[in-house]
Amino acid sequence: MSMAETKKVGGREALGEKIAEIAKKEGAIFPPSLLIELATRLSSLKVTSNELHKVVREVAQRFQKAQVDSHESVGIVAAQSIGEPGTQMTLRTFHYAGVAEMNVTLGLPRLIELVDARRVPSTPMMTIFVDRKLKADREAVEKIALQVEVTTVPDVAAIGTVVEELKVVVSPQAALMQARGAKRADLERSLMENLDERQFKLTNGSGSGETRPFEIHLQEAPPPSPRAKKDEIIEEMPFKKLLEASEEARQIRIKGITGIRRALIKKEKDEYVIYTEGSNLDGVLGIPGVDAGRTTTNSVFEIYKVFGVEAARAALIQETSRTLSEQGLAVDIRHLMLVSDVMTNEGDIRAIGRHGISGKKTSVLARAAFEITAAHLLRAAITGEVDELKGVAENIIVGQPITLGTGAVNLIYRPSSGTPMAIPKPPAAPEPAEAK
Repeated sequence: MSMAETKKVGGREALGEKIAEIAKKEGAIFPPSLLIELATRLSSLKVTSNELHKVVREVAQRFQKAQVDSHESVGIVAAQSIGEPGTQMTLRTFHYAGVAEMNVTLGLPRLIELVDARRVPSTPMMTIFVDRKLKADREAVEKIALQVEVTTVPDVAAIGTVVEELKVVVSPQAALMQARGAKRADLERSLMENLDERQFKLTNGSGSGETRPFEIHLQEAPPPSPRAKKDEIIEEMPFKKLLEASEEARQIRIKGITGIRRALIKKEKDEYVIYTEGSNLDGVLGIPGVDAGRTTTNSVFEIYKVFGVEAARAALIQETSRTLSEQGLAVDIRHLMLVSDVMTNEGDIRAIGRHGISGKKTSVLARAAFEITAAHLLRAAITGEVDELKGVAENIIVGQPITLGTGAVNLIYRPSSGTPMAIPKPPAAPEPAEAK
């Protein structure tokens, strides 16, 4: 049967069943994920039945070679395989995309914040892809970048203070507003929504047009109650409130996604990609024109919050693999998958440390071997905790063989009943030659 005939019968489902049947004859049972991937790739190729058998046979052989023995100490092997290359990693923070003002943490610090499950990366950033219809349109990508990047009042207006009149003057700049895609109405709305009406009053200054300044006046404080004591009447200096109003105006956001401080556009191959300083995955995915299937962030917790724990696991694998490969270190992906599985197997992201995985081990000695030894031993002694010495670390501590490999097998010789065990005699030593 040719592949075309297989596709006519039932598409990828029928092809997956055919692959599973061939693999079973080869003595291999493929997991569903491998069956789906094979069926997806082979369905787009025109291969004959013989070619299909050859492909599945080769995959089955490689799959069986990649399997781990049930008594293999995968945790120790993974720890050594990641830890040894990790000693060769650098500690530097690198400039990103050739821009001096935008940095990204790489190397050992990045690996540490991943395994420590830091909620906020030291240098959060996003890679934003646009829809395939817009990927070659520079103007359309720039509009999306302007919607993503936060625009504050100082980005589009000059802010000054007039101490004599106790007012802050916000003067819109036409060129800056046009470059940022902001309008006077947006600026006015943001000022009105964020200024405290009880303390400040917003009015229009002299002039006309889009560049007419705004004036923020201090509200007169209400007179003190006649019943208030003299010690309770503390009048705040007007110029101090003026400085507070000026600083508050500088922090007001006009447009953009909260947390995205900067957006850069870079052309890669045949499409334009937006790189951001700062991260807000949930907010960015709500912008029209953004490709939600390819857009990503280096914040694993944001991926967990938006897409769930399976996506967070995949992000951990990808980020740790990329961090190591950027340093020129080759670590088998299965070790990184094991670490990611352990960190996410309870439905959330746990750190590898005393506040996470290592601190929740059932063995007292294993917990004590990691950190705060005395506290673990004291608490176990008070509560009467028992260590059954089933793991690797605790057996090494007490100086006995670990229950893995040859240490997991006991050989006992039982002779047949009624037959005494014959102990062979050692050969007689040769007599010394007589001296002639």
